[in-house]
Amino acid sequence: MKYLIVGLGNKGPEYENTRHNIGFKVAEKIAETLEVSFNTTNFGWMAEGKYKGRKVLVLKPDTYMNLSGNAVRYWMQKENIPLENVLIITDDLALPFGTLRMKMKGSDAGHNGLKNINEVLQTQNYARLRFGISADFSEGRQVDYVLGTWSEEEKEKLSERIEKFAKASLSFVFAGINNTMSAFNGK
Repeated sequence: MKYLIVGLGNKGPEYENTRHNIGFKVAEKIAETLEVSFNTTNFGWMAEGKYKGRKVLVLKPDTYMNLSGNAVRYWMQKENIPLENVLIITDDLALPFGTLRMKMKGSDAGHNGLKNINEVLQTQNYARLRFGISADFSEGRQVDYVLGTWSEEEKEKLSERIEKFAKASLSFVFAGINNTMSAFNGK
């Protein structure tokens, strides 16, 4: 059985430590946990490993956030991975910092990466793991906030939260979506 875990983010050093790139950070932690490295490949960087006997492909798309769907579709087709074995990790303004929310389906909630995935895959019925980044910005400053770096207070808690999200992602692979939602949502 194969799984595709996609951490959303933007390529380039100017985006590396931004809130919008939390998907990349969680993907990197998953690869570290699986003791595998990322290699440059079609549509991004891929790390391949095994978790409890299941093949796990961890992707960081290089398509920029707004075109993430192309990378997801390519790897699903290339590796013959069914939609129910795909997990998308993304940031979420509507959730308080560090809040974990996994869902089996849902709207894009204004997130351009999810919007593009929905358009390309022609469905909203895929698992997504949302990392709360809060909405602590003044009117008209959303882009600056999302593409901004973490506050000092957030940085202190970031590593523990990333670890929790990596565990939830691997739980999705082994225990399934419903068990993982019960065990991790809101934690």
